[in-house]
Amino acid sequence: MTDVYEKLRARLDDMATGYPQTESKIEIKLLKRLFTEEEADLFLQLIPFLQKPEDVAQRLDRDADEISEMMEQMAKKGLLFRKRKEDLVRYAAVPYVVGLFEHQVKTMDEEFAKDHEEYFESVFGQTIQKIKTPVLRTIPISRQLVADWPVSPYEDVLQIVENQEKIAIAPCVCRTTTHLAGKECDKPLENCFSFGSHADYYVENGMGRYISKEEAKEIVINNEKAGLVMQPFNSQKIGGMCSCCGDCCGVLRSLKMAPKPAEMVQSNYFAQVNDELCSGCETCLERCQMEAIDVVDGLANVNLDRCIGCGLCVTTCADEAIQLIKKPEDQLYEPPKTGAETYMRIAKERGKM
Repeated sequence: MTDVYEKLRARLDDMATGYPQTESKIEIKLLKRLFTEEEADLFLQLIPFLQKPEDVAQRLDRDADEISEMMEQMAKKGLLFRKRKEDLVRYAAVPYVVGLFEHQVKTMDEEFAKDHEEYFESVFGQTIQKIKTPVLRTIPISRQLVADWPVSPYEDVLQIVENQEKIAIAPCVCRTTTHLAGKECDKPLENCFSFGSHADYYVENGMGRYISKEEAKEIVINNEKAGLVMQPFNSQKIGGMCSCCGDCCGVLRSLKMAPKPAEMVQSNYFAQVNDELCSGCETCLERCQMEAIDVVDGLANVNLDRCIGCGLCVTTCADEAIQLIKKPEDQLYEPPKTGAETYMRIAKERGKM
């Protein structure tokens, strides 16, 4: 008989960016850390869409109170997403990323962090960017960074913040993992955004705190100063937004492995240098998280195969020699309208429909 954790691994591999197997079985060790056998068995019966516990209990012919209590405990452990609306509580199965891994930000310890890093470096990091539709997308902090072009509200970080009714902030799980795994990163830690019902989930589970729009914008500005890339979820209506560095972020680290990150990130912008204004100061080299800039013959040169259009090089160019340019109309990417549509696209691309 197939082990329940092997079944769970296969189930997670069908979701979002997947959960591939390894020869070392480190991925099974991670699952045993997260799930009891009973929880793993129930997870296998759930879907990645919100359901009421009583409906699940009826379908499985089990006691409604027992299922309700079990699903709530799993939600508290970060194994299920929970959404409350007055007296209605619903739960949904979540993938490993974005989901199970991120929800361990407060319970992460050294052993889990090192096991996750081993898993990422062996297989998981190589799989994240194999799909055309990314989980996260890179956008500029502000429309003012883009030269003479209109920018959609979902392409402007400050506008995204302004459009939210509820915002929570939490520690970055990637930098938390990096620190616990014994690696160093000097970037700020508390800058992982969640919005709406996702904000409620983070606060209810003790992973984050509510903040105002003003504090959120202040964190965004400080992120820019620290050289962090802003990456919201890849949909027009988003539940969260990451503040990423190339040393810790799983998405950026996997992008850096690719010879042409620009083709995979689905950004609508690229950096362009005015040779007449550039002094070759090399400030932009330090800012670029994709190693997309070189100084050649005293002038900055952008490798468009590696530029992901974040704008970090623009904001610290003392000579104002760099601008973000919008790509031609036939190359523009329009993100899916909802997160559900994003995951459906990914599933189709991975042959998991």
